Amino acid sequence: MVAGESGQDPAGEDARIASLEARIAQAEHAEQVRQGTKVQQADDGSRLGNRVLAELIGGLVGGALIGWVLDRLLGTSPWLLLVFLGLGIVAAFRNIIRLTTTKRSDQ
Repeated sequence: MVAGESGQDPAGEDARIASLEARIAQAEHAEQVRQGTKVQQADDGSRLGNRVLAELIGGLVGGALIGWVLDRLLGTSPWLLLVFLGLGIVAAFRNIIRLTTTKRSDQ
């Protein structure tokens, strides 16, 4: 051993210390989010899930509402409601499929 060296590895080059610093930063971020001092951003999965839910509910409600209004105006009691409810479901699933296949191909 050389007289000027201490025999220990330099602290900055140790992978364990870098890993520890990353875990500490992650824990500090989680604590800030828990305390409300920092707002957690939504990730892509939750945004996509919310969009899918909105498409599904919008298609169902929109189709049912249009069918109900036309049934009231034309006096064709459940038939237009059923037709437009079915069209709303088809449109909702078509939008969901298009949305999810577009998201997968972007990655």
